[in-house]
Amino acid sequence: MVGVVTSSASACDLCSVYSAMQARGEVNKGFTLGVAEQFTHYGTLQEEGRKVPDDLNQHLDSSISQLFVGYNFTDRLGVQVNLPIIYRSFQRADDSGEVERGSESGIGDTSVIANFLAYRKATKKFTFAWTVHGGVKFPTGDTDRLKEDLDELTAPPAAGAQQSGIHGHDLALGSGSLDGLIGTGLFARRQRLFLAANAQYTIRTKGDFDYRYANDLTWWGGPGLFLALREDYTVALQLNVSGESKGRDTFQGEKADDTGITSVFLGPQVSVTWGERFSAEVGADLPVSIDNTALQSVPDYRVRAAVNWRF
Repeated sequence: MVGVVTSSASACDLCSVYSAMQARGEVNKGFTLGVAEQFTHYGTLQEEGRKVPDDLNQHLDSSISQLFVGYNFTDRLGVQVNLPIIYRSFQRADDSGEVERGSESGIGDTSVIANFLAYRKATKKFTFAWTVHGGVKFPTGDTDRLKEDLDELTAPPAAGAQQSGIHGHDLALGSGSLDGLIGTGLFARRQRLFLAANAQYTIRTKGDFDYRYANDLTWWGGPGLFLALREDYTVALQLNVSGESKGRDTFQGEKADDTGITSVFLGPQVSVTWGERFSAEVGADLPVSIDNTALQSVPDYRVRAAVNWRF
């Protein structure tokens, strides 16, 4: 696994980037360069895990484009820098219950990740690899939207007005906090069948406006089949299962009701490698289960794609 990036947006919008080749433990010395995109559409209002009416068609479209560059010092150890570029457009209820439209764009929180191939065994018919990673996320993204959470406390919506399911912490481009990232990944192949499993835990600290995003656990992976498995190229189809568990954030010493979520997604993913230098993947995720706290806008679907070059 090359590296992982998390945005400071609402839960389920965490974006992970990894190289299909290095996720399998195929690491060589030298530079890597790539770009990845994740688009998520939030179009359903849920309160305490149950869908509720949405008369104002509240929705959020979130695009996170990630630029990443890395260098592998050896065939086991490397480092990667990730820069997310975020664009979010939304329609939500304002304090009077009327429609508000807007957008946010800019860079997100930059991260630096170290990756280590702890173990690898490979034969023509069998492969097993175990990778671990850890790093730091720096507060480079704009946090101005977090001030809206204070406004929600001091100026609640008018009586009878529809409440907004899209909050300031959903729109903020950064957290203002210095956070830690740790994770691990496994890849096992027997003939053309394979199984991949990855997990990451984000350790949050207090950021701007006395706001602290909750620690969160994300995981992804599943079984797959190599449709083509040759020395010069591979094509793989995988059933990708992903999920996230995140508690409630803390704002000015109090727990924020509308921030906790536990979700599971399911969808296909296609990965391609060409030679030793190029890898690409594309996938789609649909929610299987989403349990949230208070009123939130939750994802209807997300689409992912990534391309990676190695020099």
